[in-house]
Amino acid sequence: MRYLAILVALSSGFLPAALSARALQLDDMYDIREVADAQVSPNGEWVAYTVSSIDLEEDKSTSDLWMSRWDGTANLRLTATPQSESQPRWSPDGSKIAFLSDRADEDKGAQLWLLDMRGGEAQQVTDLDHAVSDYAWSPDGARMILVVDVAPPEEKKDPEGKDDEEKPKPIVVDRFRFKEDITGYLGVERSHLFLLEMADGSVTQLADGTYHELQPSWSPDGKRIAFVSKRGDDMDRHDNWDVFVMNVEAGASASQVTQNLGADGDGWGSDPPRWSADGERIAYLRGGKPEDIWYALTQIATIDAGGGSENLPTEALDRNSRQPRWSSDGSSILFLLEDDQSVQLAEVRLRDNRVERLTAPGRVVHEFDVNQNGRVALVISTPEQPADVWKLERGRLQQLSRQNEDFVKEVDLQTAQTIRFESADGLEIHGMVMRPASAKAPVPLVLRIHGGPVSQYQYEFDFEWQLFAANGYLVAGVNPRGSTGRGEEFQKMLFADWGYADVPDILAATDHLVEAHGADPDRLGVGGWSYGGILTNYVIASTDRFKAAISGSSMSNMLGGYGHDQYIVAWENELGKPWENPDVWLRLSYPFLHADRITTPTLFLCGAADFNVPLAASEQMYQALRSLDVPTQLIIYPDQYHSLTRASFQFDKRRRYLEWYDRYLKP
Repeated sequence: MRYLAILVALSSGFLPAALSARALQLDDMYDIREVADAQVSPNGEWVAYTVSSIDLEEDKSTSDLWMSRWDGTANLRLTATPQSESQPRWSPDGSKIAFLSDRADEDKGAQLWLLDMRGGEAQQVTDLDHAVSDYAWSPDGARMILVVDVAPPEEKKDPEGKDDEEKPKPIVVDRFRFKEDITGYLGVERSHLFLLEMADGSVTQLADGTYHELQPSWSPDGKRIAFVSKRGDDMDRHDNWDVFVMNVEAGASASQVTQNLGADGDGWGSDPPRWSADGERIAYLRGGKPEDIWYALTQIATIDAGGGSENLPTEALDRNSRQPRWSSDGSSILFLLEDDQSVQLAEVRLRDNRVERLTAPGRVVHEFDVNQNGRVALVISTPEQPADVWKLERGRLQQLSRQNEDFVKEVDLQTAQTIRFESADGLEIHGMVMRPASAKAPVPLVLRIHGGPVSQYQYEFDFEWQLFAANGYLVAGVNPRGSTGRGEEFQKMLFADWGYADVPDILAATDHLVEAHGADPDRLGVGGWSYGGILTNYVIASTDRFKAAISGSSMSNMLGGYGHDQYIVAWENELGKPWENPDVWLRLSYPFLHADRITTPTLFLCGAADFNVPLAASEQMYQALRSLDVPTQLIIYPDQYHSLTRASFQFDKRRRYLEWYDRYLKP
């Protein structure tokens, strides 16, 4: 093991900015380290985690493995390769850390590696033809379950043996849902479970067929695994994921445990089903009604491992909850609770469903882990503090990692405060505002709109907010109806009513920011990415108050998205089929069909390979404004998806944000 750096933790608590701190600059984005995936060792003495940083030469972000002592006295760097290492998981005896990396062969994708805590270099464990996307240790550490994407044997090779990688082949499309961002056009590949024997490295496929098996979890006795799968006549036509249980042997039949028609187990997410210590029950994430799609709540649920009636201990909260973890005695479940601009660690007592919030609001707990002895590690950020690893012990938080300590001390970072105001119909709307340092009213406003649409602005670190504030802008973000954190009814207010339901909330926020926070009414800017860009288009088609707009990866011609993006199931649930409900589709397309109402100079941006909100949608809006002689520009990022992964493109995007707003809000 190479310990390449040792950081000594000197104190606990969030670090204040130094008195002599300088203003944030755009190239500071290269200095921020992203901390994630904290994992407590079985003996509780160490916490492993990942740190992502930008490699300027390679123009990408790479992640390495680190670990911190439980007492916070040292942080050790475990890996330092040009490739990324991710998903660290301790062996049950704590002697090794497994992780995924493509350091051996990028073409094959990530494989499983082992790092011995006694010393030495990491050793490659698997060398499969396909990438390993997930894995889980058996309770005795002798085996692992792997999740591997594979194709049926007949699809692996040209039947005539004439494979020529230099000559692209036709893409055959015959699936109902046939495309996905990053993945591209969907084919016959499926994610299946494999059993790895640690002693000899042998790998046996446990399941096969036309379904995915994801998020495996071992029973305490090591005889069974729980996993998540989506089955039925045509899995492309629904999102009904369920929890299944099977014996750990090739060809064993799987028993369906949950019967809810919504998404149980979070599908492609990061919340696998969890066994209680006695192996009798399983905790999992339960989705809402399938017809409510993304507007439904996700809630903690428990069920007997053999099936039966489900229990929803967090149902009365009327909030999204996730990442369930059993207490060691099985009497309670720890989980993350999303609540009105914060995410808190909470615990629900199962005998009476009493919920205790273990961390305070005003921050975001991004994830957490708890070991068998109840030691809890968390990844936490605030608006003025990038994410780092913390521990919760005896009700007190203590910071363990300090990956961004120098950055926080050097740069003058601003905090954020909550705003509350009434919309046009009297409904109270919440949001956040960040003031530039030493600003005097009136101040130019950048009003940011979040994506989702079912998401929220919350008390977490956001580099772009800090960048706008450092450049003299009052920055605000609003959680209009449709946002999370305010309950299911609030989320569902946006259902099939995009633009009509939430534009009044944005306009009311603008009035409030002008009247109560010193926003200059003559220098108002608006913008967002994904649904944030979509709602931006609705806003500028509804008012001429804004002098500059930025619309990232957006859409306004709803009919143009049908069959062109990845959301066919959601669209037919929410809007119906276009030939059956053309009025609904046309009604929600008003920024495109009434583009002649737009006078706001608008910058459009999108990744060329975006299958989430495809480029054509941005091209249409750009073309409309260009035809109308409204100042506009379209920035296309080659080989990029819905999120930009190249560091230089992220830099370019933010530079253009500032230049566009400066041009029209600081003439």
